[in-house]
Amino acid sequence: MISLPLVDWVVLGLYFAAMLGVGLYFYRSGQSSTADGFTKADGVAPGWVVALSILATYVSSISFLALPGRAFAGNWNAFVFSLSLPLAVWVAARWFVPYYRATGEVSAYSHLEARFGPWARVYAGVCYLLTQLARMGSVMFLMALPLHLLLGWEMHWVIILTGVSVIIYTMLGGIVAVMWSDAVQAIILMAGALLCLFLLVADLPGGMSAGWDYAIAHDKFSLGSFGPSLGESTFWVVLAYGLVINLQNFGIDQNYVQRYVAARSETAARRSLWVGGLLYLPVSAVFFLIGTGLFVFYSTQPDLLPSNLQGEGNADRILPYFILTELPPGAKGLLLAAIFSAAMSTISTSLNSSATLLLTDWYQRFFRPQATGREAMRVLHLSSLVWGILGTGVALAMIGVKAALDAWWTMSGIFAGGMLGLFLLGLISKRAGNPAAVTAVVVGVLVILWMTLTPGAAAWPEHLQSPFHTFMTVVVGTLVILLVGLGVSRFFGSQRHLSHR
Repeated sequence: MISLPLVDWVVLGLYFAAMLGVGLYFYRSGQSSTADGFTKADGVAPGWVVALSILATYVSSISFLALPGRAFAGNWNAFVFSLSLPLAVWVAARWFVPYYRATGEVSAYSHLEARFGPWARVYAGVCYLLTQLARMGSVMFLMALPLHLLLGWEMHWVIILTGVSVIIYTMLGGIVAVMWSDAVQAIILMAGALLCLFLLVADLPGGMSAGWDYAIAHDKFSLGSFGPSLGESTFWVVLAYGLVINLQNFGIDQNYVQRYVAARSETAARRSLWVGGLLYLPVSAVFFLIGTGLFVFYSTQPDLLPSNLQGEGNADRILPYFILTELPPGAKGLLLAAIFSAAMSTISTSLNSSATLLLTDWYQRFFRPQATGREAMRVLHLSSLVWGILGTGVALAMIGVKAALDAWWTMSGIFAGGMLGLFLLGLISKRAGNPAAVTAVVVGVLVILWMTLTPGAAAWPEHLQSPFHTFMTVVVGTLVILLVGLGVSRFFGSQRHLSHR
């Protein structure tokens, strides 16, 4: 167990106090006292805050720990995911942002009901809520694991402390507090990542040039195979996965839709998406450079890495170990605060967006359409509390998982359930109606289940098992729903759009 200097405890304490203070400030200011303020900041959020909030929403402890871990243990294959960002951002800024700004809807899935009926909105909402639970659980677990192993902190209590802190300031301040705290957290995590990279490079034996040559000699910058196989994590498989997931993130993810409608204008929303989305490219490159640098640092000085951290399942723990053993006092606290900030920004965003969806797509839609403002606020607060507890429970249940990035990518691919395919079907085809959408979703979900459950299953003959890599689940699911829907719509012809209004 490694001891943490007093100055670093002070830095961590100040960070937690500041985050809770943000929630209390916006609660007392009254900006989160109404449903519109709680869910979309009354549509007056500054563009730069929205941009940093988008970045912080995208970066999590999954990025801060798992990406360096992936580069340390392997190569830059996972960086290909980031290379899909420019195209996804362009599509979202060109079509999705104007659409959401024009509708004025805070829900990302009201469009689906208008096109295909209430079932489509419920289907997408359930998939989204399950995705957020998986995301919150993965983020909290990944943050707690290295702190438990290196500092001796009990994982259960680290997860619970983080969950309670985020629940409090999210319930108090709503999306206003979430976005402003995101902005602060984005600055902290970028500063922490750059500081870590600088200190790591300064400590490399032989300097940066020797370290670069050593990494190239060990093929650490490889982006993966460019072969045609869809059963391996090739360049093309990761690129396809990244494009679909990022289109889903920026196109139909409630987290981002709320930020589009929170911005002061459509121009500000578009600019915020471009800045926040594209900033992740260099930020993720820094994380991969850190992982590659850690490989060089410990491969050339193997005596510095204890035996309990050597092995395939320990890659996510290497960066925290480096922070705690090699960085000077003060810097340790900043980097640990950056890890916490990456986790807390993601969790708070998921909590607020889930609560918003539970209010607009469930409570107000099916139970109390004429709910008063006070009643809506009670639902938002209660939903934030319940979903925060459930997310914390998922994190506790994940204790024992070894490959956190793979676990998150797999769960997100399953729970996404081809939502993007259904949404694109509604936008692209004017002919597609309810029969086409229902058929497409049923077929798509069956394909997703086949791809998820059959690989390696003894009950399935080998020739009937899915030959695809797990990253292809959401890609194939999206394409199946879109193509089946387009095909079926040709037989049923055009149908009048549905609407609950």
